[in-house]
Amino acid sequence: MQTSTVRSLAPMLRLHKWAFPSIVLLGVLQSLSEGFGIGLFIPLLHGLVGGTPPTRGGWLVGRMDGLFQHIPADERQAVIALCLFAVVLATATLSYTHGILFTWVDGRIAHQLRGRIFDQLLTVGFGAIERDRSGRLLNVLASDTWRTSEALKILVHLIITTSTVIVYVVLLLLMSWRLTLVVALGMLLVSGVVRLFTRGARELGESVTRSNSELAHRMVEGIDGMRVIRAYGREPYEQRRFDVASDRLRQAILRMGYIEGAVHPVHEILIAGLLLAILFVTARSATDMSLLLVFVFVLYRLQPRVKDFEACRVRLAALAASVDAVMSILDRSGKTYVQSGTLMHPGLDDAIVFDGVSFLYDSDSNPALLDASFAIPAGKTTAFVGPSGGGKSTVIKLILRFYDPTAGRILTNRQSLRDFDLASWRNQIAVVSQDGYLFNATVRDNIGYGRIGATDEEIVDAARQADAHDFIERLPDRYETVLGHHGMRLSGGQQQRISLARAIVRNPRILVLDEATNALDSISEHWIQETLEKMRADRTVIVIAHRLATIEQADQIIVLENGTVRERGTLRELVAADGLFARLYRLQHRSSVVTNG
Repeated sequence: MQTSTVRSLAPMLRLHKWAFPSIVLLGVLQSLSEGFGIGLFIPLLHGLVGGTPPTRGGWLVGRMDGLFQHIPADERQAVIALCLFAVVLATATLSYTHGILFTWVDGRIAHQLRGRIFDQLLTVGFGAIERDRSGRLLNVLASDTWRTSEALKILVHLIITTSTVIVYVVLLLLMSWRLTLVVALGMLLVSGVVRLFTRGARELGESVTRSNSELAHRMVEGIDGMRVIRAYGREPYEQRRFDVASDRLRQAILRMGYIEGAVHPVHEILIAGLLLAILFVTARSATDMSLLLVFVFVLYRLQPRVKDFEACRVRLAALAASVDAVMSILDRSGKTYVQSGTLMHPGLDDAIVFDGVSFLYDSDSNPALLDASFAIPAGKTTAFVGPSGGGKSTVIKLILRFYDPTAGRILTNRQSLRDFDLASWRNQIAVVSQDGYLFNATVRDNIGYGRIGATDEEIVDAARQADAHDFIERLPDRYETVLGHHGMRLSGGQQQRISLARAIVRNPRILVLDEATNALDSISEHWIQETLEKMRADRTVIVIAHRLATIEQADQIIVLENGTVRERGTLRELVAADGLFARLYRLQHRSSVVTNG
């Protein structure tokens, strides 16, 4: 048994403080009841074969026969039979109650594990999500949680099986301690042989987990990248990669099946030989055949428990990798978390100020921002421009508090952003990005996601303002049309207009536009620019744009390059300064003239 796996699972036993002790208690009572029922066969067999009980039968024989000495001989067998039936009934009742409680707890634990992992994904620092593969996270959430729940169930089953084995071993010792020692040596030999057959279980379990994660990764990439796959004609290539990942998982599961499947037949063969050897050797010298028969019967009942113990041990080793994967996600040590403040944000009425802000995504990378200082005035439009990798997206992530600065501070209304309640701050912000995510839900649900509880009239009005109403009305089920994974039923421009409608219905105080019109044609872009102009009133607008023509009306433009602020000012001031912005501006205008020409 993997002690590290047991240590990982042990805290989960405390999730339901009354349930697991109850399960174990019921299992132990079931074992004791079954053991007592087996003991009743001693006086029953003595009565059936006739004669008086032997004087040398051990403590158990005397006690079991003594239970019924006060009952008349002609009624004794009937009473013993009734007691035996009552014990069987009690054992069956305990077994049923134990099974029902076990099933309930098992489902609850799996549900709680999934909930805790999803909560961890929602709250852990955004860097942990960006660095991890979505396929692995999907596999942990969808598969490894079930396997961990199964491991927990196996652990509890091992505890109960161990208690049952102890009850049976005590029965054997009370009947014949010498013969029990011989049996114990034989059992240890059998266990050693079984362990030899199953020594690679943990490694194969890790292989299954890795292969399952890789297959999940192939699934996610295949679905998310379907447009690119088809556009580049890579269907056969992706099919081969998927088949390789799927076959690798098949082979790992098959090898695991070989090992798990070997436990039962190997154990059956060896134990059967042990039982026959004991029976033939002791039968010739036995003074009490009824005692010998009960001894062999107890040994026969013990054999599947020992076999079950070995099978559970192998299965637990195979599930160890899944348990480790789940625990690594749930483990909070060494991970960063954006902590919510306690103050409710009243609304931006001054400015968002970056005061000497530096930020590194990890210790091995160059700073995404380096000692950046600037102000984003409330009620104004501020645009960020510059070459790719300059730090524009990092600014947005810091404003949204996906991350906190590595150095420096961010202020709102002259107070640290960290002091404010995270939800109250984010509730004031709406983001429209080039790759705005659409859920596999209806158009109405996707727009209404901007403000839960928005009325149908508000949703339709937001769609009109985003120039989306007309094409929505042409969809098969209009606003009830399900958009598919990532909104695949829509064009890029249509997806972006749905995202804009989502932001409009939110009615934010701060509007973030991250390349928000890149996927639109010139007519739609003009329409939406007019909408955005109307939305600018009484709002703080933050724009990231590569098309410099879209930010001509900005109140200020901040030019970022390699994480540092190179220039700032209005469009006219920056063009006149003849710096980086002026070169980018002239380059784009020259390209526009050539394209139009």
